[in-house]
Amino acid sequence: MEKVKEFILKYKWRLVGVLVGGLAGYLYWYYIGCTSGTCPIQSNWHTSSLYGGLMGYLVSDLKKKPKKSEDNGKV
Repeated sequence: MEKVKEFILKYKWRLVGVLVGGLAGYLYWYYIGCTSGTCPIQSNWHTSSLYGGLMGYLVSDLKKKPKKSEDNGKV
């Protein structure tokens, strides 16, 4: 149980990005999606949700932590 908590705390923003993106993908399919079935991503709710989750993961991973410089600001 402790490892699950550590995992959630370590990757919380990525998990939130996947969940929000998946929900956005589903809502996009529900309200806008392709009804003819010719659109590979938009025609099924599961592909649209997976694609949205992937996009949410990628967007949540954009913010990188700044690297510490080796000289610690010394000139």
